[in-house]
Amino acid sequence: MQYQVIRSSRKSIGMQMTESGIVVRAPYFATMYQIERFVRDHEPWIRKQLEKQQSRQAALSSVKVMTDEQFARLKKLAKAYIPQRIAYYAPLVGVAGRVTKISIRCQKTKWGSCTSKGSISINCLLMLAPKEVLDAVVVHELCHLIEMNHSQRFYANVTRVYPQYKKWFKWLKDNGAVLQATVPLKYR
Repeated sequence: MQYQVIRSSRKSIGMQMTESGIVVRAPYFATMYQIERFVRDHEPWIRKQLEKQQSRQAALSSVKVMTDEQFARLKKLAKAYIPQRIAYYAPLVGVAGRVTKISIRCQKTKWGSCTSKGSISINCLLMLAPKEVLDAVVVHELCHLIEMNHSQRFYANVTRVYPQYKKWFKWLKDNGAVLQATVPLKYR
């Protein structure tokens, strides 16, 4: 099995699947025997990830790219709808009045972001996902106005307001690449 090894000052061996293959991240002190054993021990996980990657690529090959007009319409709808969802959830999260700016963008790598000054940005492509996915991202970003990190307290706030958060965030993780593939090439 082919894989790339990247060494750093980390404490343990880890692994991830990328578009170009398997990347094993290992501490400087790890021996090649330890790395090879780690990869062998995780072979079922690797096979599962490769299957997921193949099915994702098959799904991507059948995606219909939006026209410029469809994309413009999507952004317009997002600019009208997403602020309503933020206004709905802000009091439930406990941050009513703390959102200072709302931006709707088409980002390649982020579904949402939040600054400590109350500026929230949401990806317009979430309009193509189930409503629950958009709501999960909105709640996630609003909770950053309480905790600017991803600690247990942060996720406790998220699940307090949106108990199904993990289910819908998983949907986004599994299907986000398909949403991204609908964007016209000149906007990627």
